[in-house]
Amino acid sequence: ITYTTKCGGLWRGTMKLVMYNDFRPGILVDGRVIGMAGIADEYMGSHPEDVMINIIEDFASVRDELLDLEETADGVPVESVQLRAPIPRPRKLICCFGNYREGQDRDSFPIDMFLKSPEAVIGPGDKVILPKVDFRICHHEAELAIVIGKRVKDLTQDEAMGAIFGYTAFMDVSPRGGVGRNPGMTMISKSFDTCAPMGPCIVTADEIQNPHDLSIKYWVGDQERHDYSTSDLEHTLPELIEWATKVMTLVPGDVIAIGTNHQGIGPLQDGETGKVEIEGIGSFSIKVEDPLKREWPVEIDQEMATMVREARP
Repeated sequence: ITYTTKCGGLWRGTMKLVMYNDFRPGILVDGRVIGMAGIADEYMGSHPEDVMINIIEDFASVRDELLDLEETADGVPVESVQLRAPIPRPRKLICCFGNYREGQDRDSFPIDMFLKSPEAVIGPGDKVILPKVDFRICHHEAELAIVIGKRVKDLTQDEAMGAIFGYTAFMDVSPRGGVGRNPGMTMISKSFDTCAPMGPCIVTADEIQNPHDLSIKYWVGDQERHDYSTSDLEHTLPELIEWATKVMTLVPGDVIAIGTNHQGIGPLQDGETGKVEIEGIGSFSIKVEDPLKREWPVEIDQEMATMVREARP
């Protein structure tokens, strides 16, 4: 099955949108960042972090100007700017539990989601600071994330893909144990500041021909950890959006992280540099700092991978 998408037929062309430096919006083209200049001024709002959400909400009105800018302006090398999270403070940040078959031929688990604090979001080159609480281990979870483009409620699966504005790369930083009554994990433990890296851009939905067949990778230095495809999803994007909109209204700038494959999962620890890469979107790196200088084996967590894979035959 090939899924092709565009947000209600609202735009032509393809685009990669970024935030950079002091939270200015831009367009990423062939390794160069083109600032939106005066186009963005009317979308700045009371907080600079909101500008991308405002642009997404009014994209039908501004798209032609942005496409003209993309074709005519020179821009500057991306290495000369500080990229930020493309949506520094999403209105809602929704994450899926698991949601991959992990290579097993089995019946799907029911869809399950949780809310993660938008204040946890950081961007490319930023630092994940491990919380100063007594958790068992803190895992990286590299994921594809959906950016919602319009206000929607009670969508069918046939309607769901039309709600997607674009895609970005995400990492659900997951301290396990040590917070709340559940000795394993509670959702509040996933909401510590800096526990939601996102970047490097938002790729408009029409640029991704099939979001259900994308390669997702994560490295610690030169060591490859995650290496999986969205073709292994338990629940497709239409299923996830249909389910979410039965519960809540989604609005422009909401982000849904669609879950991870645990077979490449491993610990985050002090001094590491990690890199997330998703086919068709790009890559970004984060640094890790642990004020308590804890240590775990520098390798894939095979115990966790096996536990999830064998959770149900």
